Amino acid sequence: MANSIGQGIFQFTKPISIIGSAAIGGAKEGEGPMSAYFDRICKDSYFGQTTWEQAEGALQQETVALALEKAGLQPEQLDAILAGDLVNQCTSSSYGLRGLELPFLGIYGACSTMSEGLLLASILTDSGAGSHFAAATSSHFSTAERQFRFPLSYGAQRTPTAQWTCTAAGAAVLSAMPQAGAPRVTGGCIGFIRDLGVTDANHMGAAMAPAAADTYARWFQATGTKPNDYDAIVTGDLGIIGSELFCDLLMKQGYDAVNVHQDCGAKMFDPETQDTHAGGSGCGCAGSLLCGYFLKQLEHGTMRRILFAATGALLSPMLVQQGESIPSISHLVELQADV
Repeated sequence: MANSIGQGIFQFTKPISIIGSAAIGGAKEGEGPMSAYFDRICKDSYFGQTTWEQAEGALQQETVALALEKAGLQPEQLDAILAGDLVNQCTSSSYGLRGLELPFLGIYGACSTMSEGLLLASILTDSGAGSHFAAATSSHFSTAERQFRFPLSYGAQRTPTAQWTCTAAGAAVLSAMPQAGAPRVTGGCIGFIRDLGVTDANHMGAAMAPAAADTYARWFQATGTKPNDYDAIVTGDLGIIGSELFCDLLMKQGYDAVNVHQDCGAKMFDPETQDTHAGGSGCGCAGSLLCGYFLKQLEHGTMRRILFAATGALLSPMLVQQGESIPSISHLVELQADV
């Protein structure tokens, strides 16, 4: 069972094995520096569908199916899946996964959804509610632009602080039975809602950095650890600008993370050749790099112990238009190699 070591912070007495994971990306992601870590790259932004929203559903369904295949499971062997996305009412997840006929829990943490799902799936697995649970998420550049900013046909200028929503998905399958060589979930920290007062929807990194810094500081304080105790402390999609702010905020609390911090949004694209301004974003940014890159590092022993904290801006376009600031959240998962 999990041991509580602080408010919303816990460690598992019996680690949870991640027995299968998958990551699929779109064409632009396939041209970036992380291309080799995707299981598949799809050049068709519609994924064989007729709308972008349908495309994202198909993307997520294919990613979940691949993760199940790699875990050696049939869909009926999964006790439940926890999934979410950025589209209203998480429709990419619910429409995309309906054909698998699985017990389904729709969740929303904006771009923090992968770490939220992994946390909740781990807790369910640890509780004895079932033997196998999965966490999945996705994002699509075109659905997110229509949802949160402007339709693409509008031709709006992108500011230097703006980030590029990734067309990507990630899925991970968890098991209550230990599996040799599989990465393990060993603990977690549920985030607080934090708000630095940022009102610019094109400056998401600045909005989310305080939540990430707060979650990491709470974890370090509760566990008595520090950044250099880990091979990497990972954030979701703070991007280039938000990553600098994150490290500054942590430093003010006495934690120097500069040498071990890695951000999925900053890693996804090449800023010199891909014109993504401040980097990548979207649920699928952190989800795909966790499942495609970081879990592989743990499997291969390149990394042995990491912290993964996806970051989400909990904004409403309507409230931003009314002058409201952008609250954010970041959930953390501790992951270790099977040694």
